[in-house]
Parts: sequence; C-alpha cells; structure tokens
Amino acid sequence: MQLVDADGSNRGIVSIDEAMQLAEDAGLDLVEVAPNADPPVCKILDYGRFKFQTQKKAAEARKKQKTFEVKEIKMRPNIDTHDYDVKMKAIRKFFEGGDKVKVTLRFRGREMAHQNLGMELLNKVRTDTQEIAKVEAEPKLEGRQMVMVLAPTAR
Repeated sequence: MQLVDADGSNRGIVSIDEAMQLAEDAGLDLVEVAPNADPPVCKILDYGRFKFQTQKKAAEARKKQKTFEVKEIKMRPNIDTHDYDVKMKAIRKFFEGGDKVKVTLRFRGREMAHQNLGMELLNKVRTDTQEIAKVEAEPKLEGRQMVMVLAPTAR
C-alpha cells in the first residue's frame, strides 16, 4: 500500500505490518484515505482530530448553503384595495429576503361561482410583481382555493 506519514511526506509502497509499526512508533493511527486507489493509500494521523476536521468542513459547507422558505399570503376574491396593498408590501418584503411566495385565494360559499374574479386578482398580483418575481407555478384551482407560486428573480 502507498503510505503518507504524519508530516505529509510520501513514504512510497510499504507493507501493512511496516505501516502499522511506523504509526505505533509515532503514537498515531493508520487510516486508509483512498481504498479504491491502486495501490490503496494510507496515512498516519490522529484519527480523532481527522474526524473533527471533516465534521468542521461539513458544517462550514452547510452554513454556506442558501436556504429559502415558501411564505404564504392568503387573500379572498373581493379583497379591498388597501388590504391588497398591505399584502403586496408583505410579498415584496418576502422577495427581498430571497423567499418564494405562495399566493392562496380562498373561495367561500357563492364565491365559487365567480372564479373569474379570483383569476383576475391573481393576474393582477402577477403583473404587480413582474419586475421582481417570476411565476413558478401557474394559478390552479385546488378544491375551494386557487394557488399560485412566485419566486424572486436573480439580481
């Protein structure tokens, strides 16, 4: 097997017994770092410290990942203009935070007969957010509610 010693220098191809003896003399562990290589590569190192370093690297990679949430805004088909403006302000704030927005339009009772009003309202939301967002899921009717998903555009 190929051996790399504690200070990182390549020892070349050595037997397993010799590698184990060198690791024991150094007071460290013999770790197989590339088992699929030909010949396999082993390294003399402190295994506890090695494990800690790999966990630290994985945590750092997770920290740098961009996570986003799907925020939900609920409306009714006969929403008032001021209420609509408040909802749009919230939607813009969510987009600035990099989150997606699910706009849910709930129909009650006889409002189901006027689904065209709901579609017009969702189209109005689409045009008002056109410069800062793109439609990820077109408006569709799910039972008594109409749903549309918007995602922020990359700047």
